[in-house]
Parts: sequence; C-alpha cells; structure tokens
Amino acid sequence: MKKILDYDPETKTTQWYHYDESTNQYGLETEQDVTHILEANKRQFNQVDERANWKGDQHHVASIPMSVYHELAKVSNNFKDQKAVKRWLNNPDNKVFRTRPGKL
Repeated sequence: MKKILDYDPETKTTQWYHYDESTNQYGLETEQDVTHILEANKRQFNQVDERANWKGDQHHVASIPMSVYHELAKVSNNFKDQKAVKRWLNNPDNKVFRTRPGKL
C-alpha cells in the first residue's frame, strides 16, 4: 500500500507512506520533482560569460535541491565541509547543479 502523506507545491516535494501487510513493515519516502531547478540552472549557466572574473567574496555557483542535499548529507558527513562541497560541484557528473562555469 502506498499513500500520499503530504505535497508541497512550492518545492514540488511529495512525501509517501508505504506499508507492506505481508511483512507488517512500513516506510517513508520523499520525492521531489527537480526539473524546474535544473532548467533554471542551465539557463543561468548558459548566460554567464566564461571569461568573466570571479571578483568579490560571494558568487552564486550552484542550486542544489534540498532533497539532493539531504541525501548527500546522509551519505557523507564531509558534505558540510566547504572543500568537500567544492569537490562535489567540480565533478562533471554534478554539472546540472552548477549555475556558472569554471573551477571552484
């Protein structure tokens, strides 16, 4: 059995309740549609001039959906470390979360 417990239209996050009568076990699942975030990241990434200098102290370099952040925090305690985050964002597999080119 699978039922919706909650849906947040702002974050497009759905929380599901699962129950298996045969084993009497239950679980919770959180699902987030991140399509709109990834499309916005791609638009912003494509608008940045690659030759632009990294002037100033702060730069918007990525948008990571909260569901992805929480999964990464579970897997790696180092994800709260800024160097670990930079390594993760510099990985080509995670390019969809970047909002500007370049190496961090």
